[in-house]
Amino acid sequence: MTTERTDRPEPRWQAILALLAVAAIYLALPKQLVVGPSWLLPAVVTVLLVPTVFAHRTGRHSLNHVLGIVIAAITTFGLVVSVVLLATTLTGKNEPPLTLLFSGGALWLTNVLVFALWYWRLDGGGPRKRETENEFGSRSFVFPQMQIEPIERKTFGADRWRPGFVDYLFVAFTTSSTFGPTDSPVLTPWAKLFTMAQSLISLTIMVLLISRAVGVL
Repeated sequence: MTTERTDRPEPRWQAILALLAVAAIYLALPKQLVVGPSWLLPAVVTVLLVPTVFAHRTGRHSLNHVLGIVIAAITTFGLVVSVVLLATTLTGKNEPPLTLLFSGGALWLTNVLVFALWYWRLDGGGPRKRETENEFGSRSFVFPQMQIEPIERKTFGADRWRPGFVDYLFVAFTTSSTFGPTDSPVLTPWAKLFTMAQSLISLTIMVLLISRAVGVL
């Protein structure tokens, strides 16, 4: 499944905006769902984001890739800890229902953003490697554009297409919404494990909120 090479670099502002959104959501969470100061994780992410962008701008792509993985790991750790604390908070039944609903929704959205960043960072060796490939670039997902016959790709605008952050965001959103992939089958073991983990976190949040709603009723 090859296509013409797309020489235009992929914009990074979408991934940066997603990271800043994760930091802002974490900062807005109730203190009961955060370990340590609420500003700590957002501050670490923001500080690490500076050398990550600098490494990309100066052509240090290996360093950029490593720093991106470190940031993703930190945000994932914060997400998992907050979900565990949400379960503890629900067990105690000390928080108002609206606060718990906001917290659950915020963590659900964080789950989508965090795993979208993982997929974007790891698929096909990362965004930089996908840019240098003379083909679609994705190795872990079969996007709809990759299934169009070569002779019809120009008609559908897929002759110079490769996946960007929005494509991975859609995969992450549908995975959290339906607890599994929809239009983009998963191919590689790491992607299957990550989608399983994302679905499990999303399902856990939904079950916790539903159980709390039943308890209130």
